[in-house]
Amino acid sequence: MSQQFQPPAPDSVTPAPGYPAPAEPKGNVALGVIAAVVAALAAAAAYGAIIGATEREIGYAAVGVGILVGFAAGKLGGRNPILPVLAAVLSLGSVYAGGLVGEAVIGAKTLPLSATELLTDHLSLVHEAWKTDADAVSLLFFALGAFAAFQTARKSAS
Repeated sequence: MSQQFQPPAPDSVTPAPGYPAPAEPKGNVALGVIAAVVAALAAAAAYGAIIGATEREIGYAAVGVGILVGFAAGKLGGRNPILPVLAAVLSLGSVYAGGLVGEAVIGAKTLPLSATELLTDHLSLVHEAWKTDADAVSLLFFALGAFAAFQTARKSAS
């Protein structure tokens, strides 16, 4: 009776002689999501402060938002394919929120209200001001931030 060759089970990987075993995938998706959300909030505040101080949007800052969010998602979350997409979406939200913060800071310079009061009590007014100021360049900054987040999350995944 001849014995037939039995390949190893699909879930076990046997390295070839002389080669090390492949590294286990690193990263925790939940931790990556939490880190990306925290990074998006921090980046929105920083981006808004930059807009408020300069009274204009800066493309490099929007790219920085995307890089920060993507790096947090990829570095802590690992190679899960949903993380780059999530980072891009969070980056869009962060650039938008930063725009609102910037409008509130600019508005606080001319109104007898603080930026915090504008954001909490008069958010619709701040949103209308943002829509009035938004143009094609604003949309480009959204796209740059989302692209930077997606690529950074992909490349920084460990």
